[in-house]
Amino acid sequence: MSESLLAIENLSSGYSGVPVVRGINMRIDEGEVVALLGPNGAGKTTTLLTVSGLLKVLEGSVTVLGGPATFGAPHKAARRGLAHVPEDRSLFFGLTVQENLRLGLRGSRSKQAAGFERALDLLPALKPLMSRRSGLLSGGEQQMLAMARALVSEPKLLLVDEMSLGLAPIIVERLLPLVREIADETGAGVLIVEQHVHLALNVCDRAYVMSHGEIVLQGSAPELKQRPDLLEASYLGGEVST
Repeated sequence: MSESLLAIENLSSGYSGVPVVRGINMRIDEGEVVALLGPNGAGKTTTLLTVSGLLKVLEGSVTVLGGPATFGAPHKAARRGLAHVPEDRSLFFGLTVQENLRLGLRGSRSKQAAGFERALDLLPALKPLMSRRSGLLSGGEQQMLAMARALVSEPKLLLVDEMSLGLAPIIVERLLPLVREIADETGAGVLIVEQHVHLALNVCDRAYVMSHGEIVLQGSAPELKQRPDLLEASYLGGEVST
């Protein structure tokens, strides 16, 4: 079995030295889409921020693309091939679509050109919007731009936090399958945090469910689809028994 793109072992992480997530174990392999599910406040975003090096590992270990997650130095993971689409999208509203995309470019000119072309092939709706300021885009267009800005770097591991946040369900149904396409076409591993559980399970290979800072349920997407009672119990804070 090949080395995992992301390996989390017994992770505890949080804020100001206080753990929010505890004892997390997780892996993502090449070409996989893995969903991180759970109610608000479960610790999903905290986990992603720790993987990116924006929060400190208090206990355990996080290995990202062959190297440790380094607190305060997220650029190190980015250089190895990590890209993170944050919950707030973090776009520069005064810059155009093209200017926002250029901020994600790295490597040689030929690599930059290839990354730019691939991102727009995956998200062709952005092509006629290149000269428009990102602050004037719709919510769905802004989410596409945030995704494209991550994709221009041609990542090996992509983290996507709440792609559907603030979007109409019909837009979510169009955007969410994109993560499956990214994994299938590029071989990247994708970890998505998503509130639309059933839509996420339609595109992912496996899923972990968090509650109160711990993983309470995990399995393949087909397995979890067949046990809605377990999913409901985890979201409501009840006891999960398999």
